Amino acid sequence: MPPEQALAVAVHDIEPATFERAALIRDWLDDLGVDRVTLLVIPARDLHPLSDRRPEVATWLLDRLARGDAIAQHGFCHLQSRQPRWPPHPRSAVARESPEFVGLNALQTARALDAGRRILKLAGIEPHGFIAPAYAYTPQLRESLRTRFSWWAGAWWLHPTAAGALGHRCGPPIALAAAGPVRRAVSPSLLRMAGRFAPRTLRIDLHPLDLGSASHMLALEDVIRRTRPGRACVTYDDLAATDARQVA
Repeated sequence: MPPEQALAVAVHDIEPATFERAALIRDWLDDLGVDRVTLLVIPARDLHPLSDRRPEVATWLLDRLARGDAIAQHGFCHLQSRQPRWPPHPRSAVARESPEFVGLNALQTARALDAGRRILKLAGIEPHGFIAPAYAYTPQLRESLRTRFSWWAGAWWLHPTAAGALGHRCGPPIALAAAGPVRRAVSPSLLRMAGRFAPRTLRIDLHPLDLGSASHMLALEDVIRRTRPGRACVTYDDLAATDARQVA
């Protein structure tokens, strides 16, 4: 079974342009005692492999992996290249989040996933899991993920792909950067309240944009300091492996 009380932190949107901010967030989490984190990596943000743009990003990721973090693939380029005619899919409020796979057919979806995995493998990184930008999943994407990754995570569930494995309800994540302008103004107060009534698995999503708001970072620090002592830090790999063992 998963830990009775768990803290699962994910750092989104890791790519060459956000590397310094992502590394600062990861160091900040270390200072707060969060020793296991899931790092969400965009393989080709500007359609160029991340290791070609900045080789030190891959070096840092491999070092974090050796220290106990997990790495998940976060789309391919993190941009929506094809807008469906109907139904319209609202763009995420996060400036860098886009429903990348909405509007792609099965072949286009598989090609984007495989291209991203190939880029990461060439950098020495082989992610076990996948999280779609903006948590936007299509039937084609779900089907392609079954044979390519050990797990994928939506806003409410983590889905292991092993035959017979049970899903793990662990959402929704706390994500301040995903809030709209009005919600962002009251988010610190809402965040502290959510921390007091957190479910068994408390998920926190961090984005590089969060560093631009001192009130958000202070609120996040408050929640982590309050909840960390009674919770085991876990990665999404940990949660998926535990759920897979339930049917082994």
